[in-house]
Amino acid sequence: MASHLRDTGNSAESAPLIRPFMPELDTLRGIAVLGVLLLHGFYWQYSGLSFGRLAQGFVALTQPGWLGVNLFFVLSGFLITGILLDSKNRPHFYRRFYTRRALRILPPYYGLLILLLLLRSSSPAFVGLSFVYLANVTNFFGVACDYGPLWSLAVEEHFYILWPTVVRRLTMRRLAWVSLSIVLLVPALRGISFFLGWKGGLDWYTWFVADGLAAGSLLGILLRTRISRTQVQRLCCLLLVSAVLLGVVGQPFGIGTRNRLLGASLQWTAINILFAGVLLLFLLAGSGLRSRYVNVSWLRFLGYISYGLYLDHTLAFRMYDRICRHYLPWIIPSSGHFELVLLRFAVGGSVAIGAAYLSRRFYEERFLRLKDSLVPGKSAGSEAALPAGDTQAA
Repeated sequence: MASHLRDTGNSAESAPLIRPFMPELDTLRGIAVLGVLLLHGFYWQYSGLSFGRLAQGFVALTQPGWLGVNLFFVLSGFLITGILLDSKNRPHFYRRFYTRRALRILPPYYGLLILLLLLRSSSPAFVGLSFVYLANVTNFFGVACDYGPLWSLAVEEHFYILWPTVVRRLTMRRLAWVSLSIVLLVPALRGISFFLGWKGGLDWYTWFVADGLAAGSLLGILLRTRISRTQVQRLCCLLLVSAVLLGVVGQPFGIGTRNRLLGASLQWTAINILFAGVLLLFLLAGSGLRSRYVNVSWLRFLGYISYGLYLDHTLAFRMYDRICRHYLPWIIPSSGHFELVLLRFAVGGSVAIGAAYLSRRFYEERFLRLKDSLVPGKSAGSEAALPAGDTQAA
């Protein structure tokens, strides 16, 4: 299956967009997980407190960190669909994919669930549902979602379980139509549900957020056709401009909030279009002469540990708060004391980053080394590019 793009006039300056190693995607992962970390370290917890003007403005600036989840969904759809397409005609298709995904995802995931139980940071009922990837539908069972980051992991797991069969059974053309249909139908489904008064779960049930994964999948398919680099550049511009226009034109009609019909149905659509354009922009820059602008070492480091950091950062902040309540109540953040918020972020964030690095280096890598021994044959082309940090966040 073709995985290179035809270049038009600048082939001497540019590498193919799809390569065995794409470091710019680690930079994107780093941006996504940093946004989530800042959100949970500042706005999520302390937006209701009063600080000085500059501090209040900084807290407000961290609010868009929740967009990191959408970026991870688009990335995941792009990368996973690419892996599946590139290995579609190889033997042991299902065994290869599921074994490699399990070795990458499950050891830190179940390690976190055990920690949540041991530290009494989540209820046994929630952990039990999360054990079978139902963290985003716990309300159906009358159980509170005790650990927010796990909802998006549940969505990803549903994607991993179902999508390989879809890719395996369909031609690339039909797969493109299925992906496009999901991109178009999910916003309509959100709008219908909102209109009928069924507003719960619009931003975390799998069937209401699958359009981000499908948008990434559509890009993964498109870049494996005979599309030229110039056409990709035009598509990139079209996506970015369309997202901005949709946001600007829709602002008076409520696209900026999911409390109105337009926003409930199309806010995530605009965001997914934006990140699809950003993904293409990073691939174009990363494969050309401007690669240094999208190959940022410290963001790539965050991308390398992004999966573990996404998993553990909320627990790190929780443990900081618990210790302070019991032993150091005078450093609990309060109105007028933004320095205590910064202290909490510095300590909790550092612990989370350190734990994520140690987990990746000395725990997760042990399982990753088993990939080649447990799966016959070499991995498909784009799989080498998937994880440093995997595709998950918040």
